[in-house]
Amino acid sequence: MKKRQLGQSDLYVSEIGLGCMSLGTEENHAISIIDKALEQGINYFDTADLYDRGVNEELVGKAIKHRRHDLILATKVGNRWREDYSGWDWDPSKTYIKEAVKQSLKRLQTDYIDLYQLHGGTIEDQIDETIEAFEELKKEGVIRYYGISSIRPNVIKEYLTKSSIVSIMMQYSLLDRRPEEWLPLIKEHNVSVIARGPLAKGLLTDKPLDLKLQTNGYLSYSNDELKALLTELENVDSSHSMTELALQYCLYHDVIGAVIPGASKLQQVIENTSAVLSDPLTRQTYELLQKLTKKDTYNQHR
Repeated sequence: MKKRQLGQSDLYVSEIGLGCMSLGTEENHAISIIDKALEQGINYFDTADLYDRGVNEELVGKAIKHRRHDLILATKVGNRWREDYSGWDWDPSKTYIKEAVKQSLKRLQTDYIDLYQLHGGTIEDQIDETIEAFEELKKEGVIRYYGISSIRPNVIKEYLTKSSIVSIMMQYSLLDRRPEEWLPLIKEHNVSVIARGPLAKGLLTDKPLDLKLQTNGYLSYSNDELKALLTELENVDSSHSMTELALQYCLYHDVIGAVIPGASKLQQVIENTSAVLSDPLTRQTYELLQKLTKKDTYNQHR
């Protein structure tokens, strides 16, 4: 499994990571998926304190505690569950971040987090205070590096300018090319992108077309547009499956540190890993994929 450096850190992550949100809450099943990911050569695992009210972190912690130093562990902070669990509120304050990290460490059964990410962000936040919290956690040795998980251009530009983030998590796929406008700027600051949703909720997998299209479209694509496009994509390159095209498209740009599709089944881990191990796209195939798909941009938060 090839690895890529996250920003200017000493974190070298497998080109495919495991997005842990889809693991579910059944312990044996969740641990079996993590075991399979490690067996396949994946070393990057991404969770969040928000997922399943902390249960996701607990399951990840149980699965990795005896091999903690063999992998890179990422989690997120910023969404505070209400006491009655009726929902959560956004809280990027220094006080909350420094308290929340203690709870994450406890659930993950570790004394450090490799990559701690702000789970969102708005331009109205006290960004300097948030950065201060992460920088203090670095000095304390509680976290090694930090990043943000945000698709908002105005927030991204603030953190690129003011902080020492090493990564930005963004939804990115053939069906959501909005981040591409910002990839050159992110690369200029020596920061990596972690691509979540690279398979666009299963639309870019090898499932039969009729099963994939039980939806109301995707972003700016109508169902009719999706049907026509997915049919075209299946005929783009006979040497790559749909899943391979999707993941290799994201990895074509060297600013991408890793793709992190989720997995709720063992077979998905195997198929996704196999897709990343396939041959990289030729320039001709890459440019054809760009020609066939929309390059939308973010209209808000600029």
